[in-house]
Amino acid sequence: MAANSWALAVDEQEAAAESIGNLHLSEKSKVESNDTAKPEDNVNKTEDDDKEDRAAQSLLNKLIRSNLVNTTNQVEVLQRDPNSPLYSVKSFEELRLKKQLLDGVYAMGFNRPSKIQENALPMMLAVPPQNLIAQSQSGTGKTAAFVLAMLSHVEPVNKWPQCLCVSPTYELALQTGKVIEQMGKFYPEVKLAYAVRGNKLERGMKIQEQIVIGTPGTVLDWCAKLKFIEPKKIRVFVLDEADVMIATQGHQDQSIRIQRMLPKDCQMLLFSATFEDSVWSFAQRIVPDPNIIKLKREEETLDTIKQYYVLCNSKEEKFQALCNIYGAITIAQAMIFCHTRKTAGWLAGELSREGHQVALLSGEMMVEQRAAVIQRFREGKEKVLVTTNVCARGIDVEQVSVVINFDLPVDKDGTLTMRHTFTGLGAQDALGKRGLAINMVDSKFSMNILNRIEEHFSKFLSFVLCLTAFFGGFLEVQ
Repeated sequence: MAANSWALAVDEQEAAAESIGNLHLSEKSKVESNDTAKPEDNVNKTEDDDKEDRAAQSLLNKLIRSNLVNTTNQVEVLQRDPNSPLYSVKSFEELRLKKQLLDGVYAMGFNRPSKIQENALPMMLAVPPQNLIAQSQSGTGKTAAFVLAMLSHVEPVNKWPQCLCVSPTYELALQTGKVIEQMGKFYPEVKLAYAVRGNKLERGMKIQEQIVIGTPGTVLDWCAKLKFIEPKKIRVFVLDEADVMIATQGHQDQSIRIQRMLPKDCQMLLFSATFEDSVWSFAQRIVPDPNIIKLKREEETLDTIKQYYVLCNSKEEKFQALCNIYGAITIAQAMIFCHTRKTAGWLAGELSREGHQVALLSGEMMVEQRAAVIQRFREGKEKVLVTTNVCARGIDVEQVSVVINFDLPVDKDGTLTMRHTFTGLGAQDALGKRGLAINMVDSKFSMNILNRIEEHFSKFLSFVLCLTAFFGGFLEVQ
């Protein structure tokens, strides 16, 4: 498996797909005859399992996003007053922003509103204020949208907090604060304060900054106990990352207590990446009479992605399968997903010994370290990214032409979690480019997961590959 086999570009993947299609095939029944593994063996509930940390993943997404995601999802708008005219904008000029803010928007690289901004900004900037509950994925411009709303509603001559934004963690609050500072760089009259741990103020003082961003516990203390903020003077209240918020102990109750201290005419804005029942229930308690913006989920057909599966009996056979695959096709960049840190580390080491430039991403790394690894991969400094399923959520790299599920995508409870393992190729599909998805199958349990993947994508995985160490390569068609 020579290192120079990585060098070819993505536009050669049609030929690569044909190469795999011409390789030798086997029947599904061979899996059943060799299958001795039990579901619990495949789920691998070990100490090496990566636990999902929504706050860490959200921060990672913010760190690695340099541009807006070019999503094809359509926006569904539900207005509190169905008789009110529905407004959307195609340019920032239509919003009649102050020149300082318009300059700040363009300085950040925004040329025109994103889909969520087109519909959310007219509502958030309306007079009288309108409350909003919005679902928006990471990278769609929702932070810039509510930051622009806060900056627009501020009266700079008033030296007290007028806009309050609550984030679930210290790190996420700082990231949102950076957006406020960037967008408000031409509006120096507006000041920002951070209500976060470590920011100690003298008792009895009053905050003079017009915008305060912080975490629920500290914000609640500043409002209720320390009296640094007069909550009745708040005009805009933003609750960001609601799905992360309710997953954190105590934050839900603290946020509700803050909201109850605010004036009745305070504009309430709530954003969440997901709209699970628990998030929806929380949103309704926080935001009265809201407008609602939701992203319609499109069918994930991945029409331009060729999908295959490989029959193996062990991780060593899986690695031999990788060697054979690299001997048969050409690859630009690849993402390889493993179920545990231990497997990911082993595989990365084996690939490195074969001469490949390999990046490893796993749960024990700090968020900033993960972001650095992903950035190097995006820049092409490493050609293979080996990662655990959980750590890879939200990663999309346009150069990725092959995604390999070394272990099929299940979480520690055995629940199918395929959405993130096809993220890289999802970006390819959206761009109309070709790619390959290869799934390693090692048991009847894995085959059941594969069948569920087929059902999810409404696509039959018509090409079946069988590689074994015994035969040392691809078997003849049965």
